[in-house]
Amino acid sequence: MYSFMAGGLFCASVGNILLVVCTATDYWVQYRLQGALAHQGLWRYCLAGKCYMQMENIGKDHWGRCAAGGGVAASVRWASRPLLNRSGFECFLPAALAYWNATRAFMILSALSCFAGIITGILSFAHRSTFEKFNRSFAAGIMFFVSTLFVLLAMAVYTGVTVNFLGKRFGDWRFSWSYILGWVALLMTFFAGIFYMCAYRMHGCQRVAETR
Repeated sequence: MYSFMAGGLFCASVGNILLVVCTATDYWVQYRLQGALAHQGLWRYCLAGKCYMQMENIGKDHWGRCAAGGGVAASVRWASRPLLNRSGFECFLPAALAYWNATRAFMILSALSCFAGIITGILSFAHRSTFEKFNRSFAAGIMFFVSTLFVLLAMAVYTGVTVNFLGKRFGDWRFSWSYILGWVALLMTFFAGIFYMCAYRMHGCQRVAETR
């Protein structure tokens, strides 16, 4: 059972690192905008070697860019109502900001849940009473599953909106390595939860055998 717990801690530690890295980096999507390579993350987008905060500069200087079909970009005036580009496509920039915020929130909650699970998992090794120790093991497993759920929600929101809303506006785009790390982190936190639940169940079976 301790081997299960050690394996769970390893998976959780790797998963937590990946969660932080993929949340902080700017390579969730790569695409071409006006012939130049661009990439964006949850916080910034980078174009022609310069990076800008997501949507922040739009509100500051009152200009944004809305991609039309085939990757043609048209400058649009920022307003509280939906914006129209030259092709007649409505750009709901506030909606885009909402989905970025949702993805950020879920990723941060996932990282925090995973970190709390790691702390609880480490404490489960403490030489306390057996009942307390493996209650912590069960709690750690639950936290890792909660972390997995938050990652899944974040990736589902980002994937759905990117494919159905943003992806169709660019002719040449793809998901990049930060996005891939998010899915790998999901697997790591899920397996961490499985390992800790196995340790908890194994201990339960041992206690039943000892009472006979």
